[in-house]
Amino acid sequence: MSDDGFDVVAVGSAIVDILVEADAADVAGSGLEPGGMTLVDLATSDALYQMVRPSAQVSGGSAANTAVGVAALGGAVGFMGRTASDAFGALFRRDLAEMGVAVGRSRQPDGESPSGTGRCVVLVTADGERTMATYLGVATMLEPGDIDEAMVAASRVLYLEGYLWDVASAKEALRQAIDVAHRNEVLVALSASDRMCVDRHRRELLDLVGDEIDVLFANEEEAVALFGAPTVEAAVDRAASTGILVAVTRGAAGSVVVTPSGSLSVPAADPGAVVDTTGAGDLYAAGFLYGLTHGGDPDQCAALGSAAAAEVVSHLGARPLVDLRPLAASVGRV
Repeated sequence: MSDDGFDVVAVGSAIVDILVEADAADVAGSGLEPGGMTLVDLATSDALYQMVRPSAQVSGGSAANTAVGVAALGGAVGFMGRTASDAFGALFRRDLAEMGVAVGRSRQPDGESPSGTGRCVVLVTADGERTMATYLGVATMLEPGDIDEAMVAASRVLYLEGYLWDVASAKEALRQAIDVAHRNEVLVALSASDRMCVDRHRRELLDLVGDEIDVLFANEEEAVALFGAPTVEAAVDRAASTGILVAVTRGAAGSVVVTPSGSLSVPAADPGAVVDTTGAGDLYAAGFLYGLTHGGDPDQCAALGSAAAAEVVSHLGARPLVDLRPLAASVGRV
């Protein structure tokens, strides 16, 4: 935390990413859907963990990845999420702290014994495809009591992970954080997170976009689903009517930023070889939010987001492996 507080405070699912360099035989032997994400129970997660040889084990989860990205760019950032009192929980919190992220308190839920810290075994093949087995554990047990109101009040932007909208208690916690942000004139940003999540909560999310948030991140599929549009171009047109800042990511085609005064297209940065697309959207959000809190115009924010995303897809894992501060040099602090 800087003398001026936090640039960004993120709220999301605390997940440990267990990264495995795999081949087709490994994926076939896992019993998982190739290229997909499968939710598993603790016993299945433990059995799969015993079968693989991890290349790396790092703190993960969408919002946590974004927090690490902001820190790598030189920003002051905090994170709130729930972990258990186990080895993975200790790894998660220590790893974030070592990356320069202030970690909020983590209360232990009642009757926690059958559960543990969330984790995701990620099998990454040579073509960059990811096959994932996710055990959510206590990550989705977030409750209003887990929200550190002082952290939210001390931030410039509150960043929320849309995945948590699936859980009633976590949704209540996000609403509490939004209320604290509004009372303290803190901007609220939301990641749509997942097309199926958008489909399940479209009406509520549209209400949030209309009344509660200032910045929305969505990929093409999520934007089309949220705005009920036949094409991404139509979704962009409908997003313009919200009056908020909307960033629609389009992969190799770059991104479109919708502002109250119009829309603009920003090309993608060239990553060279794509090794692993894990975290591309999370790092785009990190670059965008860093730019937003350091005086960047929307096109500068999007360009910085694209540059951060390009770095992360060039190697295994969802976090930058180099100092990203040189990327941020083009954005002047307000």
